[in-house]
Amino acid sequence: MFNVNEYFERKVASIAFNTAVQSATVGVMAPGEYEFDTSEFETMTVVSGALTVLLPEQQEWKTFTASEVFTIEANKKFKVTTTVDTAYLCTYGK
Repeated sequence: MFNVNEYFERKVASIAFNTAVQSATVGVMAPGEYEFDTSEFETMTVVSGALTVLLPEQQEWKTFTASEVFTIEANKKFKVTTTVDTAYLCTYGK
């Protein structure tokens, strides 16, 4: 069964599911600025739109567009901004 989650006053929504090898979420973000924290290693792939991300221990924001990937270690916080509706895929674990 799928698990649907909504965050930030319904501006971010995700659907959790299991792939053949790991758990994952697919989701969408409305324009805005958000801060997330991780409980395990995450690989984020932008599906559509763009995410500008401030990764842990970094000074500069970096923009990722469709098909681009970034990773975040477990137990870290990171910030995301987007100016357009953006879809993403997040997989968990290495």
